[in-house]
Order: sequence, then C-alpha cells, then structure tokens
Amino acid sequence: MCRAIDLQQAVLAKNDGCAQRLRADLALRGTTVVNLLSSPGSGKTALLEAELALARERALPVAALTADLATENDARRLARSGAPVKQVLTDGLCHLEARMLGGHLDGWLPDGTRLLFVENVGNLVCPASYDLGETLRVVLASVTEGEDKPLKYPTAFGLAHLVVVTKTDIAGAVGFDEAAFRANVQQVNPGVEVVLTAARTGSGVGALLDRALAAAGGAPVHAPVMASQPLPGHHHADDEAAQPHAHGHPHEHGDPLGSLAPAAGRPQPAGGPR
Repeated sequence: MCRAIDLQQAVLAKNDGCAQRLRADLALRGTTVVNLLSSPGSGKTALLEAELALARERALPVAALTADLATENDARRLARSGAPVKQVLTDGLCHLEARMLGGHLDGWLPDGTRLLFVENVGNLVCPASYDLGETLRVVLASVTEGEDKPLKYPTAFGLAHLVVVTKTDIAGAVGFDEAAFRANVQQVNPGVEVVLTAARTGSGVGALLDRALAAAGGAPVHAPVMASQPLPGHHHADDEAAQPHAHGHPHEHGDPLGSLAPAAGRPQPAGGPR
C-alpha cells in the first residue's frame, strides 16, 4: 500500500510540475486557461458553444480544446462558433493531464489567444485530481443531476473556483431545489460563486466568459479551502497503483508511470503566473 501511495504521489507531483511550467509558458503568451469539468450530458458543450460565439461577437481571441474518449462530435459543435477548436481523442483515458495538454497545444494554439477553454473528459472523478495549468477551474452540473451532486463528488466541487448550473430552463419541470444545491455546494466549498445558466434560452450566457476575462486580467479568484488541505487518494481498483485502469485501459500512453491510478491531489491554486 505504501508503494501504491508513493507512486500515486509521484504521478501527481510530476503533473503539478508540468502544470506550473505550462501555466508560466502560456502566461508569457498572454493566454489564460479555463478548465471545465462535469459529468457526461451536463450541457457543458452547449454552454461553451454559446460562450465562444459571444466571445467572437466581442472580437475576443479565444480558443477551445475538447477531450472525449471517442468521436469528434463536440469539436464540430464548438467550431460552429467560429473559434479555433481542437478535438483530443483520449482512446479511453478518463482525464487530461498537463503534459498531454501542452503537447496538443504545441503548434496549434493561435498566437494572441486570450482565453483557452479546455473541455475536460466528462467525468467528475479522475479530472478533479489533475491541474492543467488553469487559472480558473469551473465545475458544471445540470438541474437534472440532483441537488446532492456536490456531496457525492466533494473533490471536484471542493476544488472549483466557480460552479455553474446548467439547463435551468427546465428546473421547474424536474423539481430542482436551487436552495438545497447551493447549500450543498457551500458545504464542500465555502464561499464559491454559483452561476445559473440555460444555453437554450441564453439565460446566464456570458457569465462564464466575464469571470474568465476577470481572472485573466488578474482579478482575485476564489481560493477553495480544500486546496490548502491534504486530500485522500482515490483508487479505480483495489490492486497496486501500477495496475491498468479498472476498465482495462492505461491512464497514460507512452509514459512509464502512466498506468498508475490517479490519487486525489489538488491543483495549483489560481494566482500563479498569468
């Protein structure tokens, strides 16, 4: 068990180092990263498409990288905004890591990009452990997912700089209890802002873009309490950490440490180089 924990910590420490370098490199280019995390089907892509289109209307230089296990469907949807978009196919990998992100940006990210939105793999477990060099980490949840989602995934919500609720246009139909959701968010991440949106009606569209621009401009970003506390590791299987992922695929391709199950680490807090 000690070996497993040590290896997990080594993987996260390696990722943190890559994330710090990526954050600094992008800061020199004037680019701020926004990391978007959510469950599958949360409406993340629809909202991001609307935010990108608004950015283009405002002549703001933005770009998006979207990660999925398969298909380029999300990239095609996001490209309708007119913003530069790149699809990353993870071939079963359940999260992005800083080194992977940096590799995909090399030679692609347009010069002068002010904001880079990263649509992480639809998953609230693995991606929560990995800093991608972001300045703003956003966790999204739709009104259909239940008010207790923050309590079920405390690491993801507890490390968020911003929480966004999606599909609020159907909140009444599904009986969404906004007060209960907000209370649960505050339980795991005291003081974090919760923004309500509905991409289909346009309600709340622009809030994410505004928060991202503020962070890019150096405005203070929420500091999660959990980011200053040690977090327990999470495991995909009861075997040694060097075993394949529970679904049979390695966590990393071409990395001798890549088959390790990730531990619940904490991303570097916002406030580093921008």
